[in-house]
Amino acid sequence: MEAQKKIYGLIGKNISYSFSKTYFTQKFKDLNLDNYQYLNFDLKDISEFRNLLKLHKNIKGFNITIPYKQDIMPFLDGLSEEAQKIGAVNTIKIENGKLIGYNTDAYGFEQTLKLVITKTDEKALILGWGGASKAVKFVLTKLGFDVVVVSRTPTNEAFITYNQLTKSLIEQTKLIVNCTPLGTFPRIDDCPDIPYQYLNNTHILFDLIYNPPETKFLQYGKKCGSKIKNGFDMLKFQAEKSWKIWNA
Repeated sequence: MEAQKKIYGLIGKNISYSFSKTYFTQKFKDLNLDNYQYLNFDLKDISEFRNLLKLHKNIKGFNITIPYKQDIMPFLDGLSEEAQKIGAVNTIKIENGKLIGYNTDAYGFEQTLKLVITKTDEKALILGWGGASKAVKFVLTKLGFDVVVVSRTPTNEAFITYNQLTKSLIEQTKLIVNCTPLGTFPRIDDCPDIPYQYLNNTHILFDLIYNPPETKFLQYGKKCGSKIKNGFDMLKFQAEKSWKIWNA
């Protein structure tokens, strides 16, 4: 019976593609945690969150994905210092009836970035400005990158639009991080609208997407000789960090 189980789950929209449920289900199996269960909670609107809590009294924690990493914050009782600085939440711990928000995307991204880059005094482009982008910008700024955010709807002078991506800017950039959902399964032919023809073997393309393993964005980079990295390792790092938070 559900009342006997410790429930964890993923909150998002159109999340049937997500690997989190598979990842944690296998983890519980490996650890012989028979009374643990991980569920997908596919919400059409974040307003459904309160009703979700009423229906599942024994939920111990959540992961949060697109598009609710910022929308979830008003429902929480508190934030970790890092989540507050970043302005986005992807992990919730429920303890003594209180919902506390954390950001493990930053940890996951930083650990994965270490696998592909050594120099950090470089120019970096972040494509998109959702919840995950904020964690990426937090990490890159902390590490010393010169960060430029590219957005379809720039909100201030620190942002640029896609049509401002010149040959010169692309050539000066070392790292390009796709934080948009463009290219996620099943819409695998989508990709950010950047001038791929200016990429070369000095570039590193990092895509937060992990399904498919090689997005159109990464394929274009690969053809130009750029180093590429998908989001699978980041997913694992942030998932393990979430697990530590839930069990702290």
